[in-house]
Amino acid sequence: MSSVVVLAGQVGGAKLADGLYRLRRDALTVIVNTGDDYEHLGLAFSPDIDTMLYTLAGIASPSAGWEPENETHAVHAMVRRLGGPDRPVQGDRSLAAPLLRAEGLASERRLTDITLDFCRHLGISARVLPMSDDRVRTHVLTDDGAVTFHDYFAQLGCEPAVRGFQYAGADFARIPDEVLDALHGADLEAVVIGPANPYHAIRPMLEIDGMKRLLRRRGVPVIAVTPIVGGRALRGSAGKMMRELGRELSARSVAGEYLRLIDGFVLDIEDAALTQSVRSLGMEVVALPTIMRSIDDRVVLAQEVLDFAAAIRERREAEVE
Repeated sequence: MSSVVVLAGQVGGAKLADGLYRLRRDALTVIVNTGDDYEHLGLAFSPDIDTMLYTLAGIASPSAGWEPENETHAVHAMVRRLGGPDRPVQGDRSLAAPLLRAEGLASERRLTDITLDFCRHLGISARVLPMSDDRVRTHVLTDDGAVTFHDYFAQLGCEPAVRGFQYAGADFARIPDEVLDALHGADLEAVVIGPANPYHAIRPMLEIDGMKRLLRRRGVPVIAVTPIVGGRALRGSAGKMMRELGRELSARSVAGEYLRLIDGFVLDIEDAALTQSVRSLGMEVVALPTIMRSIDDRVVLAQEVLDFAAAIRERREAEVE
């Protein structure tokens, strides 16, 4: 079975990765954003990694995919009672991974090894890998200066206007060997960029030194899936950010963020009228149902994305002949 690599963050990226996982099992590698990682109460939180783990393990809350199902908040209530911070609100079961992660990092274990251990214990046969074992932090530029994405989200409630982004540490961060092995795999059939905020969920991965160059030169189709449907973001702050950065709030704007990197772009069928406009950017386009309300939706979209990649690969081979 051919292998697939997906770059993912947030709930949308985790849902598509889950669809791909159900099709490819251990032939799937998921590279996950760690630019939103943060430390709180001495613990090491990796929100996108944990969202991915809960989703692939089948234990994510249906209403809050960043938490395990049946979450409770007794510890947070007690922290507040003892005079601790109100934010961020952390669930009881959600503390397990940060506790073990903090202990592992304090013992100088790599984040990659810690994450792969979590995969094994959760019965996940795919490889879930952090984008780097080195510290990278996404900073949001505002009129009052730069703040970490975590502070922008958890403390400021996404209220300040966004003027730009910085990816602190990305220039010096190293791509882990496990990520390089997956991207250099002889049987790699496609790289998929999941539907997620292009600025703080996907861009940090692409800013790591050598990542964009590797994806361009690898020679397999690179496909991105839109997180914008019908001129709106399905969840999160992507729409607000795009407006404040002066971007048109559309799937075409997202495609433009991946210019000269991707070979194909997946629009939602609601935006099929944008097909030619996106194609004019120099990439192939397909319109598909991208909203994943059920497990079946995830699997169907994953298969159609792989079919799209295969069609691009076949056209390339025909042109060479």
